[in-house]
Parts: sequence; structure tokens; C-alpha cells
Amino acid sequence: MENISEKILILDFGGQYSQIIARRIREINVYCEIKSYKTSLSEILESEYQGIILSGSPSSVIGPNAYKCDPELFETGIPILGICYGAQLIASILGGKVERASAREYGSIKVVFSHTSILTRSLYPEGICWTSHTDHITEIPKGFTITAHSDNCAVACMENTQKNIYATQFHPEVEHTVRGDEFIKSFVYKICGCTGSWSVVSFVKEAINKIKKQVGDKKVICAISGGVDSSVAALMVHKAVNKQLICIFVDHGLLREGESDLVEKVFTNRFNLNLIKINAQSRFLDKLKGITDPETKRKIIGEEFIRVFEEEAKKLEGVAFLCQGTIYPDVIESGLENASAIKSHHNVGGLPSIMDFEGIIEPLKYLFKDEVRKVGREFKLTGDLLYRQPFPGPGLAVRIIGEVTPRKLQILRKADAIFREEIVKSDVVMPPNQYFAILTNTKTVGVMGDERSYDYTVALRAVNSSDFMTAKWTKIPYEVLEKISTRIVNEVENVNRIVYDITTKPPATIEWE
Repeated sequence: MENISEKILILDFGGQYSQIIARRIREINVYCEIKSYKTSLSEILESEYQGIILSGSPSSVIGPNAYKCDPELFETGIPILGICYGAQLIASILGGKVERASAREYGSIKVVFSHTSILTRSLYPEGICWTSHTDHITEIPKGFTITAHSDNCAVACMENTQKNIYATQFHPEVEHTVRGDEFIKSFVYKICGCTGSWSVVSFVKEAINKIKKQVGDKKVICAISGGVDSSVAALMVHKAVNKQLICIFVDHGLLREGESDLVEKVFTNRFNLNLIKINAQSRFLDKLKGITDPETKRKIIGEEFIRVFEEEAKKLEGVAFLCQGTIYPDVIESGLENASAIKSHHNVGGLPSIMDFEGIIEPLKYLFKDEVRKVGREFKLTGDLLYRQPFPGPGLAVRIIGEVTPRKLQILRKADAIFREEIVKSDVVMPPNQYFAILTNTKTVGVMGDERSYDYTVALRAVNSSDFMTAKWTKIPYEVLEKISTRIVNEVENVNRIVYDITTKPPATIEWE
């Protein structure tokens, strides 16, 4: 990004925690971005980063196809911190030795720290840290000093202060590492010399001015889904160009109860946006007939959305720009070839390739979800949209296991509404960060009144998580679950059994499809 005086680079080797590292750094008011480990040294030097972090990786440094960066990176003098795989890569490239460990370290372990290191001083004398590695450093490179160890890892941290190179085998960015934030802060502030001048508010002001200059007196269209990302993106563009923005809301019939009306009401009545609402419910359901595979559902819905949007956009005159609610995780996960794809993203690519626009406006493409919500608060976006439960792009279609039908949608909407209503009403000590109902494809025998029934099973899912990379199931009180179960089977036809999902992430994902 332009006009940012302080920034940290994460060179990504496919690590599952790379985004968490970036968020931790941004939380202390320093801008951080993620790029592939293949990024050229010249590009890195041109960007004038204050520090560089080498991420973890599913690869092995001692494997035949190990991911590696340019060795000249370590001669630049830019402060470098290697985390897990990044630490082993530093040792491997600079003349140390990495070997397969006899005992894998995974989970929370006790690490003993040195008080002489700037990085480990705040964690001295010892602390619980999160580790996940099979390889370990057995010989440190010349000029390095060991600054931390554990029972099974002689080199938990090492450093070469003359070359400004630091390494750690544990993950300071995850919440399981006690005082890990102090470790990161020490690197960013004390070693890289950052002062913390970046903020989401300053980002918004800069982005709005940039949109004004880019658009001029031309028109912009934006697809609104009712989600946080597209809503905040639209409000930013509206702030910049006012009535030159035309929003198109495609109601695909896969939203939760009352959401379609809520979106229309908020954006037309409160924010006075130029909104066109398209009812395409029957069109989407026709396309989904007979489809049971979740990825196929996603692709059909994404493709049909594009078709509907394109048809409506062509009816408008003088539109030069397209606004999309793309956020940084979409860009990262779609752009890094060594990152494994869990499910397809709907915001990256697609629309620009089939329509003739002068330019694409993506005002949120450098922000994470929590930062997008901060922007939403700046624009006074109502809580029912700003803090709405995370919702997949394909909507209820991927919370219905198997084929999507009008009847199944009706069942799931009512069951999900009851679940959400009772959670809000209940006094749960630690309320879940995300909770929703799933209509399974399982029918079971039951007794309704004096008659035998053979109806659907509804599953309930509720999790607590700070970053959604990992999650624990929420221990909702039995009496609350009992009330939810009773209401659903009594008020929702064709449901006779309720189950509660008590699986953590990993091994399960939060969503079922």
C-alpha cells in the first residue's frame, strides 16, 4: 500500500497461522502484509519494509521440495524473524543443521528463556508456548546464540544480533502462547524500530480520497449481499461519490429469516443508498435441483449470481467502475499457490472477467474481518448487520446437507431463527462467537403425539474462537439446549430430533459443508 511509513512483511511459506501473525502486528498499530516466499528480493527492497517475518509451513526444510527464499535476503540488514519453518530455514540456509526430531513437539509446552535477549526478556524465566513441528534445529549457524530451550528442543529460540536475524520454534502469534504478544511487540517495536502510527481510521480517510480521485464524475455499481464486507465497501464508496454509486442486491432465496427485508430497510431508509433489489429466488432454486455436492452448490450459486448481476448491470448507463467487498484473507488465500484450498472464494475474480469496466474498486482488500468491522463502526453501521453471525456466501444452501428445496429452506430458517433467538435471550456466561443450525440429510423414527414420525434431524453448532483458525465448541447450559430443542420440535414441522455438535476445529471445520 502507498503512503504507509512503517510496514512489516510476512513471507508466506504456506503456514496456517500467517494471517494471525499479520493481525497481531496490526493490533499494535503497525501495518503488515503477506506475500509469497517467491517474492523477488528487488521487490522486497523497493517496498522498504522495517522488518520481515518468515512464516511456518506444511513443508519440511530437509525435504526434496522444500520452499526457500532468496539467501541474499539475510545479507540486507533488514530485521528478520523466522517462526517454526522460518526458523529452520534460517538455520538451513546459514550453515546450521536441521534434523527430524525423535519426538514431535505439538501443543502447549514449557519453554525456558534467556534474560539477555531483547526478544525473550519479557518472557523470562519460562512460559507455556504453542509448538507444532516434527523437525528441529540440532546445530545453530555461526554467529548465533541460543536464547530459549525446552525439554525436547535444545534450540527453541536463537539469534544473531549483528545480522539482525532472530528465530523461534514456537508460535508467539497464537493465543495458546502465554505473553506471545509481548514477543511480537518486542520484535516490531524494539528490533524493527516501529512506532505504531498506522490505524484503520487513517486507512479509511486515505481510501475515500483515493476513490474520489479514481471515480471522478462517473458511476459505480456494487453487489450487496447483506454481509459485513459488501455492506462496508458500499458505505465507503457512497461516502466518496454519493449518488454515483448504484447498489444491486440479489436475493437468491438462501438468506436467513428476515434478512432480505433488513438489508433493504437499512440501506434505503437509513443510509439513503441507491439500491436495486432483484428477487431471483426461483431462478437459483431451479439451478440447484438435484445437486448434493457442496462445492458444486457453491460454484452454481456463484455463477448464477454473476449472470443475474450482469443482466441488471447492462440495463444501467454510464457505469465505469465495479465495487467489490474483497477483503485481505480472500486475496491471500486465492493468490498463494502453496496455500491449501479449503473452499472456493466468491469475491476474487469472476465479475471483472465477464464485464467491461474501466476499473475495479476494492476498498477493503488490505483489511482483515475485524478491521472491516472497525470501519463499519466508523460509518455507524447498525449492529444487526455489523455483528451479524458469520454467514457463507452461498447462504443456507451449504447448511442444508444434500439437495436444496423450498421445503428444506423453510424448515432450516425456522429452526435457525429459534436457535439464535434463544441464545440471545439466554444468559450464557461465555456466549458463542458463531452459532447456527444445520438441516442434516438424516431422517429418524420418532413419536409426535400418539403417532409415529419419520422426520429430519437438525444439528446445532456453536463455537468460541478469537480468530476462527481454531475453535472450541461452546458449553451451552443444558437447560438452554433443552428449551431450544423443545421449541424446534414443537414449532417446526418435519423435525423430530435435535443433536449438538461438540467437535473442535481442527479436526472439524466450523461449517458442515
